[in-house]
Amino acid sequence: MNIFQEITERILKGGEITYDEALFLLSRGSFRGELYEAAHRVTEALTPKRFDFCGIINAKCGLCSENCKWCAQSARWKTGCETFPWIGAKACLKAALEAEEKGATRFGLVTSGRALDEQGVTEVCEALQLLRQKTHLHLCASLGILSKEHIERLKEAGLEWLHCNIETAPSYFPDLCTTHTVEEKVATLKHARKLGLKLCCGGIIGMGETDEQLVEFAFALKEIEPDSIPVNVLHPIPGTPLFEKGILPPDRVVDSVSILRLVNPRTPLRFAGGRRDMSDETAKRCIYVGMSAGIVGPLLTTPGGDYDDDRHLAALAGYDVSPDLRKN
Repeated sequence: MNIFQEITERILKGGEITYDEALFLLSRGSFRGELYEAAHRVTEALTPKRFDFCGIINAKCGLCSENCKWCAQSARWKTGCETFPWIGAKACLKAALEAEEKGATRFGLVTSGRALDEQGVTEVCEALQLLRQKTHLHLCASLGILSKEHIERLKEAGLEWLHCNIETAPSYFPDLCTTHTVEEKVATLKHARKLGLKLCCGGIIGMGETDEQLVEFAFALKEIEPDSIPVNVLHPIPGTPLFEKGILPPDRVVDSVSILRLVNPRTPLRFAGGRRDMSDETAKRCIYVGMSAGIVGPLLTTPGGDYDDDRHLAALAGYDVSPDLRKN
């Protein structure tokens, strides 16, 4: 039994892969086939066979005070990003109904900026209440750094999931953003967990992270124990400091998904940003090694996955793609 088989069997029996083992498997580029088969076996055995879709709405865009090097919405970069204030509850509902019609079972409200003020929380609560009344969607939001008190209000309004990415390895994050910290993000997630919300937390691959940092990122997510891990692949945007990084090669994308799967064997991995930059063949490989959900439709400043394309690919891989909606 080789090391790939040994680690796979251990995970299937309830054990775990170690940091050093994950780093070793990632570094063995000539053994990609074995890595992919290990991740596939774990996916087949431990991941639910339902592929669900999440739609989102860019509900407040641009003019962000933060200096995240990957993001077009930062006011510090000259990207030509469209800017607009809070779009209102009715516009959120329109987008949610369109997502539900196309097959989404979850829907997220996303706002730019470090954090919401009191008015902002009130506005999002009004939208959540409307969506709760008018749709069957599971409701999520991505609103930056939040206090426990604000999360309590959002939950009372109908929020079920909270999204807050840690983005990358904690040791690498300060190289990419200095205006807030991973610790502030984790504190927000902990507040949400204590209040009974489910957590959506992942990040972006392709921002220049090393093998060591990719593995560190995977284990940092394992410690958080999110209920869903969105996996963005950097879409380089002109004007941002990371534009020069370019598009991540397909093999590196699949390698990364494989490691995320082996370290987080039961957590759904979700296609997110960058899906439209990859071919359907690369997407099929990602599903083979671990992707089991998707964020689809228009994203924030880039296009997302296509409902029909990803539904087709997931069904070919044996996933149930029928809606699993909240019941009123």
